[in-house]
Amino acid sequence: MQRIVTALGIALIIAGIFGKSYTWHYDHRETATLEDYATTEFLASRDVDGNLEGANLSLWDYRYDDAKLLKKAILFTDGAPWEVIAATRQTPGRWRNENKIFVALPKSSLKDIMVAKEVRFKFFYDNGQTIDLPLGQKELVAWQRKLRW
Repeated sequence: MQRIVTALGIALIIAGIFGKSYTWHYDHRETATLEDYATTEFLASRDVDGNLEGANLSLWDYRYDDAKLLKKAILFTDGAPWEVIAATRQTPGRWRNENKIFVALPKSSLKDIMVAKEVRFKFFYDNGQTIDLPLGQKELVAWQRKLRW
């Protein structure tokens, strides 16, 4: 009986170590582009005459820890920063939390996005973690196409 309890204890410790290391690794994952890190949606809006009037960025990120998004973000167009105020929401889940950030991009930044060679998006969590990733080339072209349409 003692061997069974010892084996069960060791198995639980190993499972706990694996689970903790996996969840930490997932929350601190390294990727090359923003769209690889999180689900993004970029929408351009136009008035009735077809003139560009604004654009919104929505981002969904899943995490195992309880860190919440801060209501600030920075969009960089070829290195030029555009600080934005964001709306955020966290939806607790059974195993992981869903974090959403919604940003109305400044109208003045849209012209820069249309001609940018690199667009980066930086957002912050309340635990001190900062995510700063560029758009992939395909995603950048898609954003520019939506703005030029």
